[in-house]
Order: sequence, then C-alpha cells, then structure tokens
Amino acid sequence: MKTRTRMGWMTLGMSLSLASCAAGTSYDGESGAAGAGSSSIEGAGNYPGGSLPGASCSQVKVTTSGADLNVRPTPDTSGAPVGSLANGTVVDVLSETDGEAVNGMSKWYEIQSGTLEGYVSAAYAVCAPTVTEDVQFYLPFKCGFTTTISQGNGGTTSHGVGKKTEFAFDFRAPADTPIMAMADGVVAHVFDETVPGDPCYLGGGAECYAYANLVVLRHADGTTTLYKHLNGVRVAVGDSVVRGERIGRSGTTGQSTGPHLHLMRQEDCGQANCQSIPMKFEDVPGSGVPADEQEVTSGNCK
Repeated sequence: MKTRTRMGWMTLGMSLSLASCAAGTSYDGESGAAGAGSSSIEGAGNYPGGSLPGASCSQVKVTTSGADLNVRPTPDTSGAPVGSLANGTVVDVLSETDGEAVNGMSKWYEIQSGTLEGYVSAAYAVCAPTVTEDVQFYLPFKCGFTTTISQGNGGTTSHGVGKKTEFAFDFRAPADTPIMAMADGVVAHVFDETVPGDPCYLGGGAECYAYANLVVLRHADGTTTLYKHLNGVRVAVGDSVVRGERIGRSGTTGQSTGPHLHLMRQEDCGQANCQSIPMKFEDVPGSGVPADEQEVTSGNCK
C-alpha cells in the first residue's frame, strides 16, 4: 500500500516494518495492527495462490532486523501464528509455495524447526546456502563504458571510515546512463516511486534520503549489492538477473547533488540499505579497488 506525501510516494508496509524493529513492537497484517500476543513482524498483500513443488534451498535464515518472525499454519496471514522465529535463526525448508504477498513477495517457505512446523514469508527469510560460492563482480556499466570515481571507499564526503557507507563507490554517470548487474543475482528490493515532478527527483538534502530510486540484488555468496539514485528501474522483486543485464538508468533521485551512481556491496540485513563490505572489480587493474578520481572502463561484456 502506498500513499502520496509532499516528498513523493511512500510504501506503508515497509515503513511499518521498520517502525516495528525500531520500537520493539511488531506490525502484523494489512491493517498494521500489532500481532495478538506476539512481538513479530509481517507485512501483507494480495496475491493469487498456486503451488510450487520442492524447494530451491534446503535452509533459510530469518532476516527481520531484530523482531521475531511469525510462523503461520498456512501461506498467508489469516491464521493465528503457530510460533515465531528470532532474527538470524536458520531453519530447514520442506517446500515452497505461492501465497499471500508480503511486501511484494508471494513466495512462502514451509519450514521445520524442532517440533515447530509451518510457513514463513520469503520477504523475511533468505536462502542460507550450505556452500558459499565465490562471486566475481564487474563494473556496473555497458562493455567499454569509461567513467571516473567521484568518491571511493572512505571518502570524506559521505563514505567516511566507520560509516555504513565506508566501502561504497560513487561513479560519475550522466542521467539515464544504462546500469548493468555486476553479477548474477535475484532482485531483493526495489524502490522506483520517485518520478519526474516529485521534489526529490532532481536531488535534494537529507529530507530526500528515503526517496532515492534503487535496486538491491542478492547474490550466491549471501551478500547483496545496492544501486542507488536511479532515474528508472527495469526489474521487479523476485526477478533473476544475469551479469551484464540492464537493471535501470542512472540519475540523481533522493539525497544527491548531481547525476551519479552510488554503489555498495553489503551484508544481507533484509533491508535495502545495509552495512557496506569490501569488494573488488574483476575489470579494474591492480587491486580491483578504484580510488578517488581514477578512470575505469567496464569489462562487463557478455
């Protein structure tokens, strides 16, 4: 559910989830009412049913940023919870199914943890691979595109040491430059509601922070990558993408002073903006970590 504000569009389900984490109180279901007798979070939506036999992963990890996750008797929010799981819990997956959409995701996992069995929404549970795969990242531009780094890791403008964004990169990119996936992945988060005419479409100060169009991809090594300040988005939550596939267009939406691409490899915290972690690019000579004002040319070629 979305509502128009003076600064653009706002996704209410996302706001309620964040509020529940911050306050230690939970929101459950479409109305946003607190779950009876629980302190768990769960969004709600409206999707047709349909089964998906089997499971794509053998275990999932709960990612609720603090609150517990409700376990339901069926793949929807209509029935009373049969239990809950703490953030970070890893449980066995019995099967997957389509059910009620939660924050735009219709997939539910049938899980088992000791004597507890039931369903949890994939919006708050991610695959916990038994073997960590090595993921190689390439520059997020078309093959042969050349640009420079306006701010690298630890940059004093907004990537300072110790900040969540310490390991981010800002690339100079004219508005509407095609942005490509740096590695294979699955779309975990999208915000694309800031449009021409909105106060934050051409950038702004701190009041525009929440209105940057963005895409987050989840990768096989359990990390995510964030592509931010986009003018447009070409993917949706749940889409599988391959390296070199176009996912959006650069811009200056949100808290920004001009067209560029803000890019980070992140921990998977279950939200769009998580703690940045180091990354290197296979197509950047030397260490693979470009410095401020360094010129780079994309080798993200199919």
